[in-house]
Amino acid sequence: MLQKINKLITFINQTHVDRSSAVSSQMFEGQSVSLSCEEDDSSAGWTLRRNTTRDTRTQCGVTWGRSAGSSCTISFTATWDSGVYWCESREGATSNTINISVTGGPVILQSPVLPVMEGDDVSLHCKTKTPPSNLTAAFYKDGSLIRTEPTGHMTIHHVSRSDEGLYKCHIGSHGESPPSWITVTASLTVSPSSSQMFKGQSVSLSCEEDNSSAGWTLRRNTTRDTRTQCDDWGEPAGSSCTISPIATWDSGVYWCESREGATSNTINISVTGGPVILQSPVLPVMEGDDVSLHCKTKTPPSNLTAAFYKDGSLIRTEPTGHMTIHHVSRSDEGLYKCHIGSHGESPPSWITVTGGILSFVFRLLCHLVVFCPYCISTVLMVSLYRQRLSLTEAEEGLDGDYDDVIGDVTTEHHF
Repeated sequence: MLQKINKLITFINQTHVDRSSAVSSQMFEGQSVSLSCEEDDSSAGWTLRRNTTRDTRTQCGVTWGRSAGSSCTISFTATWDSGVYWCESREGATSNTINISVTGGPVILQSPVLPVMEGDDVSLHCKTKTPPSNLTAAFYKDGSLIRTEPTGHMTIHHVSRSDEGLYKCHIGSHGESPPSWITVTASLTVSPSSSQMFKGQSVSLSCEEDNSSAGWTLRRNTTRDTRTQCDDWGEPAGSSCTISPIATWDSGVYWCESREGATSNTINISVTGGPVILQSPVLPVMEGDDVSLHCKTKTPPSNLTAAFYKDGSLIRTEPTGHMTIHHVSRSDEGLYKCHIGSHGESPPSWITVTGGILSFVFRLLCHLVVFCPYCISTVLMVSLYRQRLSLTEAEEGLDGDYDDVIGDVTTEHHF
């Protein structure tokens, strides 16, 4: 039960290093938009597809956009580019979908393009096409006024299912934005936090949520059953479920589902009757984080020498059965297992590494590293010209054209 996670992400006007604008479901006509399928280096061959009022299931590079690998750029968006976008592999696997709304109007609401987790903070920005972009704005949910913010920014702290709905904003002298739906989803956690378990353990799964009436239910797919809920195989308690003792046929994919059909992240659990397991992260890990792996036997001691493998190749041997991968990158994504000489080998587990916010930060750092030397040199040269200009004016009484000097300096740095 291994799962590779593929996620569709958007970057709007990538030269603007502003995460709030890089993940917006609304954009102005004429903006440049890039969509990318976050994937590993497999041969899945992900392509971007969309449904709009003009076309159905068309792929990037055929009738719209410029394709580059598993990414796609629309250089000049038009209102007819509004629609649903997703990634699709040659085998027919699909990613999450993204709804994009392109408007010819003067106001947009910048809101999350992907579902937000319960408990997170959500930032909304009511923005005009022309500066200034910090005007007083009124924010609405499901047609009712929430509040008015003097700078056009509103933050919803610790969102819950009750915050899910249709949002829009209005700036007095400019007009109203199109509406955008914000989805709030649960996060499934498992205790103990490991994707592998020994037969006979007690395992607890929980949908992290507030006390709303969403009614999250634990469901699973195994070799024995499909979409069955906790009542059939565990002990439910609210939005949690306990399996005690767990058996090998409990191996499968687990998720939370609301009465309305909303779903959480999925978790793969592998239950073994063998003597060794590999304790590894059950959820995708963020690039730059440290990841700890533990090769563990069913009976003490649990700190025996263990060999760790990735994609069938030995990484290294650790004397205490613990291995840490520092500052993980996408190249660390793969299939891991471990082996303890006198006991045996663990089942394999897939570790997923995701870019998330870090990918935006990396782009920001790249822009700074590339452009800062030119910015600094320009400032220094402007300063030298200003000093020379002052001396010339003092000695010869001439009125230098400072704007022309600035223009000359700027031109020198257009490489």
